Amino acid sequence: MLRHVLEVLDFLDSPTADGPGTIGILERFLGDLDPSTSELRPLLETQRVVGDRGGTDFVTVTVPGRRGRMADGEAPTLGIIGRLGGIGARPEVVGFVSDGDGAAAALAAAASLLRMWRRGDRLEGDVIVSTHVCPDAPTLAHDPVPFMDSPVDVATMNWYEVRPEMDAVISIDTTKGNHLINHRGIALSPPVKQGYILPLPDDLLRIQEIVTGGPAVTFPLTTQDITPYGNGLRHINSILQPATATDAPVVGLAITSAAVVPGSASGASHEVDIALAARLAVEVAKEFGAGTAVLYDAEEFAKVNDLYGSLAHLQTLDGARDESVLDSMEVN
Repeated sequence: MLRHVLEVLDFLDSPTADGPGTIGILERFLGDLDPSTSELRPLLETQRVVGDRGGTDFVTVTVPGRRGRMADGEAPTLGIIGRLGGIGARPEVVGFVSDGDGAAAALAAAASLLRMWRRGDRLEGDVIVSTHVCPDAPTLAHDPVPFMDSPVDVATMNWYEVRPEMDAVISIDTTKGNHLINHRGIALSPPVKQGYILPLPDDLLRIQEIVTGGPAVTFPLTTQDITPYGNGLRHINSILQPATATDAPVVGLAITSAAVVPGSASGASHEVDIALAARLAVEVAKEFGAGTAVLYDAEEFAKVNDLYGSLAHLQTLDGARDESVLDSMEVN
């Protein structure tokens, strides 16, 4: 996995990094496929979206499973989302920035899954990996350190990255600009589903401990963190924003630091930590599709809904999903 991370980072650390180039890098891991085979093949897609503050390229990789929906099976589909504002903040900052770690981890996970598929290792369920590539994103004032902004807003990111086929989502994001997580490596959030912050299942803690070789590390969430951006409330960052656009459970996988590090800082990415996040995502994909790991307790969720009712209104702005922003976007 570390080799995948190094190759992905080498490509992303460029002012010309884009979606087509990212697809080209990933196709190397897939290799040449036999044109005569009728087997379902991985799908690699990119789409450029341009708004008032610039543009970015969304990248999606779908790897079919042995019993996944693409094969008309019933195995669940895991979504792996690399969440970020941008991989670079040019011209203000030269080079790959800390905020890009989520994209690097997701793309390294995609590379690993594609290589596995090429070699004949098939997971049970489908896996959809999505992120976006923007080497010149703006920055945003924030306390205690500046955030990376994005040329498109979170509603647009969710529109292109959160797919309805996803039965659960691992959202990977750099989460270093805070005083809450004083640990370098990775950390898991509680699962969030339809406005509820739920207990972390033992399955995820077990997988995290296996991958890291150390004790499980988690981080807290507030109600504000799981509401949509744009409501004027304080958020830890955008790591749980996919939870505002799906009814599936979403778990945040944070790439963390022991000190407060701005997302707009260059030279702040640790390849080994990115590889940890990518490996955890792949291991969760293996077990989730096979039914040996879950991302939330379905019975507990049903019980809390019966007792206290739906909290789905926390997923909305002013009581309704705001998709009007998409009308101003130019899709290429």
